[in-house]
Amino acid sequence: MKYFLSLISLVVLLQSCFQNKKYEADFIKKTLLYQDDFSSNNSDDWITELQAESGNRVGVNKGALEIDVPKGVTVWFKHKLCGDILIEYQATVIDSGGTNDRVSDLNCFWMASDPRNADDLFDSPRKASGKFQDYDTLRLYYVGMGGHNNTKTRFRRYNGKGEKPLLPEHDLEGKTELISPNKSCQIQLVAMGSQVQFFRDGELVYDFIDESPYTQGWFGIRTIENHMKIDDFKVYRIEKKQIK
Repeated sequence: MKYFLSLISLVVLLQSCFQNKKYEADFIKKTLLYQDDFSSNNSDDWITELQAESGNRVGVNKGALEIDVPKGVTVWFKHKLCGDILIEYQATVIDSGGTNDRVSDLNCFWMASDPRNADDLFDSPRKASGKFQDYDTLRLYYVGMGGHNNTKTRFRRYNGKGEKPLLPEHDLEGKTELISPNKSCQIQLVAMGSQVQFFRDGELVYDFIDESPYTQGWFGIRTIENHMKIDDFKVYRIEKKQIK
């Protein structure tokens, strides 16, 4: 009996160690392509698509991009991204009693494009309504972190034809993948050849191999009925680490 209990304790300890272990990224940063710390007090590099006609507040405030909205919104980085890239930024979901303060939906799109005009996301037949369903016509990678009122985190690949399958291994409910309110976290998005990854605070959440990878497109911050701040946004050219 003592041996059995000791074995259980060892298994629990090992699981805890593995769950909290930082993943050593298999890429290296080569060149900083874009950077926005919002210290210039403007949001000229960002394009906002809003679902609600009123009650929205999206813009630079106190050195951060603040998003405070009653319905859906996507805030696109206006520059097209190509090749092997890392997108990283700090994000804080605010819960301080405000009208739109809701701990949920720290979401993002990356390598997004419209197959009807892959050269310009902002000059295509798509609906730029800010409504979530209207993005089903795009090709992109999506992570919904803390969706369904901070109970689920999900990864999907949109194929531009309305199909965005949710694989069982990409439907997560563990606390380590959800949102901690009023706490800044670092989000990192990787598109490197066929490898697509999502990190939160240095921990690998998703590692997906895409047989037909999206190698160019746009990045967007996505949320609904939320109040958050984005800061220290950077895009890097990366390359895979060489195995010695």
